[in-house]
Parts: sequence; structure tokens; C-alpha cells
Amino acid sequence: MITPTQAELEILNILWKSGEARVPEVHALLSQQKDIGYTTTLKAMQVMEQKGLLQRRRDGRSHVYAPAIAEDATKNTLLSRFVESTFDGSRSRMVMQLLGSQAVSPEELAEIRHFLQNLEEN
Repeated sequence: MITPTQAELEILNILWKSGEARVPEVHALLSQQKDIGYTTTLKAMQVMEQKGLLQRRRDGRSHVYAPAIAEDATKNTLLSRFVESTFDGSRSRMVMQLLGSQAVSPEELAEIRHFLQNLEEN
């Protein structure tokens, strides 16, 4: 699997939410997050298409881009690599680090408890 860079992940996250979009639409959303030039967005998306991260189709005079890789599979691979390299493969150490380093809302704790309960039951 091709590992997207942080900048590529930002574009992928936009396209995973929208399904597909033109460069101006992606650029407008990226510009809300950081200062980035239009040609930088365009070039990044062209490179991502060449790398196999995006698909492109012609629509009139412009191109419409869509993700060529699945969100869940990509995030699972990236997370697995992160856990392996940062926490020696220990999921429990990663979760304890994450939950111990920042305040967790009661709603998030309830979601976590529910998720763990479902894991134990299945």
C-alpha cells in the first residue's frame, strides 16, 4: 500500500467526506485549515493521481477527483504502523498514553466503554 504524506491525508480526508470534488473545491476547504496556494493544491492532487491515491475523470473542461484508496484500510494501515513503531506494537500502551495525556469528556468515555463492552461480548 502507498503511504500518503500528511498533506496528502488532508486532501484524502476532504475527498473521503465529499466522495469527489474539483480542485477549486478541495482548495477552498484546505485554505480554511492552512495557507496554501491554488497551484500547490493542483500539483499535489495531480501527483496523488499518478501515485494511485486519487482517481480522476474529465467533466467538461475540468477534472473531478475521487479517492482511489479506502479510508478504513488506509487509516488502519497507518495506525498499525504508528503503534508498531511508537509503542512496540502495544495497543494498550498507546490507549493509556492517549487517554492519560489529555482530558477526555464524559461522552467520549461512555463511547469507549460501550466499544470495549461490545469487544468483550463478541
